[in-house]
Amino acid sequence: IVSYNVKDFICQCIRSIYKSNLSKSDYEIIVVDNDSHDDTISVIKKEFQEVTIIENTNNEGFSKAVNKAIKKSSGKYISD
Repeated sequence: IVSYNVKDFICQCIRSIYKSNLSKSDYEIIVVDNDSHDDTISVIKKEFQEVTIIENTNNEGFSKAVNKAIKKSSGKYISD
């Protein structure tokens, strides 16, 4: 999930994944934050400890952020 100053939407997105019928062993959540200034990172770290976070120091754009997440992922399949 790519994030830029959308803390509330990211939290809603993660909660909806947790509420799904999927087993936690069936997915991983990676958030790439493009230098948000709305406390996105601190909220995710506090509320969703299982989420992998990549913190960019500037807004690198969507495609670079997605590529970083793919490199960090451990799953066999990548879905968008």
